[in-house]
Amino acid sequence: MKETKPKLKILIVEDDDQHAELIQFTLCETSQKPQVWRARDGEEALSFLQKREPFPDAERPGLILLDLKLPKMDGLEVLHHIKSSPELKTIPVVMLTTSASRKDKIKAYESHVNSYLVKPMDFSDFMRLAQDLCNYWGSLNNPLALEKSG
Repeated sequence: MKETKPKLKILIVEDDDQHAELIQFTLCETSQKPQVWRARDGEEALSFLQKREPFPDAERPGLILLDLKLPKMDGLEVLHHIKSSPELKTIPVVMLTTSASRKDKIKAYESHVNSYLVKPMDFSDFMRLAQDLCNYWGSLNNPLALEKSG
């Protein structure tokens, strides 16, 4: 009997509405059709992850797509909170940003990001990236975060 994998659940942390819509659209067009939520800034992301108001019933994502430059709390600060939390640190975090700066990449990896990807400007490249993200994090990698409920 074939084992069915749980559906990939993704939290997008993105302040730019157009980028967020593009990311959500491309993810929903992939064969995995993941469940997707969005946080508009770093504080909202942490409220979601820690199930604080207005998200007391938030589900645990299996993957976080985190923008670097965010209002209220930047992506590196959010990443630090996630990776220093015993409850959250096993959730894979992919920095998905427009910054190709070596300095930003180094800071992200020093803060234990799982992957650092620069947003493609071409739509077909973005579609390919979304498919690759879902394939890797939802199937090939088989992350621990998918196994945790709650």
